[in-house]
Amino acid sequence: MRATINDVAERAGVSIKTVSRVTNNEPSVRQHTREKVLKAVEALNYTPNAAARNLAGTKSFAIAFVYDNPNAYYVIDMQNGILSACNENGYELLIHPCNSKSHDINAEITEMIRRSRVAGLVLTPPFSEMPSVIETLEQLDVKFVRVLSGSGESDGLSPCVFIDDNHAAYAITEHLIDQGHTEIGFLCGDKEHNSSQERLKGYKAALKKNSIKIDRSLILKGAYSFESGVEGAKKLLSREQKPTAIFASNDEIAAGALFAARLMSFDIPEQLSITGFEDSPFSRQTWPKLTTAQQPTTTIAHSATKLLIEATRNPEKQGEYDIFLPELIIRDSTGTA
Repeated sequence: MRATINDVAERAGVSIKTVSRVTNNEPSVRQHTREKVLKAVEALNYTPNAAARNLAGTKSFAIAFVYDNPNAYYVIDMQNGILSACNENGYELLIHPCNSKSHDINAEITEMIRRSRVAGLVLTPPFSEMPSVIETLEQLDVKFVRVLSGSGESDGLSPCVFIDDNHAAYAITEHLIDQGHTEIGFLCGDKEHNSSQERLKGYKAALKKNSIKIDRSLILKGAYSFESGVEGAKKLLSREQKPTAIFASNDEIAAGALFAARLMSFDIPEQLSITGFEDSPFSRQTWPKLTTAQQPTTTIAHSATKLLIEATRNPEKQGEYDIFLPELIIRDSTGTA
C-alpha cells in the first residue's frame, strides 16, 4: 500500500504542513526537523503526488517548457534537463510546443497558463527573446526563466541562463585562422535567434583581431537546418574564389555543408575545413566528425529550471543568473589551409 503524507507525519512526529514544507524544499524548517521528516520519507518510500497537490491547493507544482525549435536533439536535451530538476524538487513537467510566428501566440500561451495552472515557464529562443511574450507573462504575473545568447547580467525581469556564443565563435574562428585559413565562409542561422547574431559577432571579432578583412560576400543568411547548410555551401563553393573553410552556425547546418561539399567532390579537410556549433549528435554522426563548440544543453536546462523553482519560492532570487561558455572541440573536419 502506498504511503501517504499522514503516514510520514505520524512517523516523524510532526504536522502534515511540516512534511509538506520539507518535501517542497521550503527554507523555513529547522534542520533537525527536516532530517526527521526525510528519514521518515525514506523509510516509507513516500513520493509526493504532484497532481493532487496542484488540485488541492493554490500553489502549482508544474513547470511548462514552451518551445519552437525544429532541432529534435536540442528539444530532447532540454526536456531531459528540465525533467531532472523537476524530479529533484517534486514538480511535474508540461511540454508545450508552438509556433512562434503565429499571430495569436500570446493568446495561446495565456490560455495554456490559465488551463494548466503552471508555477512557471522555461523559455528558450526565440520565445525568450520576444518582448511581446515577456510582456504577456509579466501581465499574467507568472514566473519564468529565459535561456539567452549573451554574457551580460540579468535585467531583473526573470532569472536567466546566458550562453556566451560570441566568445565560443571567436575561439572556433581563431582555430581556423591558426590553421592558416583566411578565406572563411560563414553560414548564419535564423535571423530571429540572437544566437545567430552573437556567433557572427564572434567570427567577425576574430577576423578583425587577426587583421583579416571581413568579406561580406562570404557571409550568407540562412536557417538552423540541414537544408540551409546544403544551399549555403553550394553557393560558397560555386564562387570563383572559393573559401578554404566554412563556419556553420550550428552542427545541423555544418552537416548539410559537409554533404554538399562531398557532392561537389571536395575532400574534407584536405581541400575544405568545416566547423559546426553546439556539439549535437549531428557533429558525431558525420564523416569526418565535426569540429564544434560543446554546448551542454541538458546542464543548461537543469540550471535554468533550478533558478526558476528558486524564484517561485523566494522573490529575491528573481535576478539570479548563470553563464555557460561552450568549449571548442577539435575533430577531423578541420585541417591546414
